[in-house]
Amino acid sequence: MSRTRPRFSRAAVLEGARRSLPIQVAVAPFGLVCGVSAQAQGLSLAEATLMSGLVYAGSAQLLVLSHWSSPAPVLAAALATFVVNLRMALMGPVLGPWLDRLRGWRLWASLFVMADQNWAMSVTQMQSGRWDAGFLFGSGALMWVFWVASTAAGHLLGATMRPPPGHPLFFTALAVFVAILVSMWRDKRDVVPWVVAASASVLLARLLPGTSWYILLGALSGSAAGVWRDRRRGPA
Repeated sequence: MSRTRPRFSRAAVLEGARRSLPIQVAVAPFGLVCGVSAQAQGLSLAEATLMSGLVYAGSAQLLVLSHWSSPAPVLAAALATFVVNLRMALMGPVLGPWLDRLRGWRLWASLFVMADQNWAMSVTQMQSGRWDAGFLFGSGALMWVFWVASTAAGHLLGATMRPPPGHPLFFTALAVFVAILVSMWRDKRDVVPWVVAASASVLLARLLPGTSWYILLGALSGSAAGVWRDRRRGPA
């Protein structure tokens, strides 16, 4: 069957929003924690809300907030956000049959609100033969609204609770990355790059405490170890 140009209809936008409602149950608590963390680091309600609205990257936001200081570590924060969100460079091409045919605000708005959850839903839609790319935007736009709103609510909650430093709530950032890591495990071949990445990250974190350079070193060293592993195995 030949592929037709994907549409971007209002019906698909609304369907995407409707079908994404269940995953908002998972997004809201995550946003609450992000808001509490932002309040604990001294960000105002407006700053925390604006951060979630413009950055819109939960794992990256939590990572940056866990290393927040005064003055703000702009370079380190930008680097950490870039490394954590590199996965988007792999996710986007999967939806190429949809995205490559969009133009203007439809393309850029869809990319902006694309997250892990609505990306997975959209892949399922595309694989089932549906070619209306409005689904991606609709599901992502609603998630963005929930994320910003729950972050603001979390900031207000944090102002009431005022959890002390070291509270288990601030373990969330690490827990998120551990959960992502578990979902990426394939088989024992992953042991070598994972160990190399972890060792390099721990070493640099001890040598340069309070910075985020260990994230970049861990990513690069783990990737290099993975390339070495694959070349050693040779072609299948």
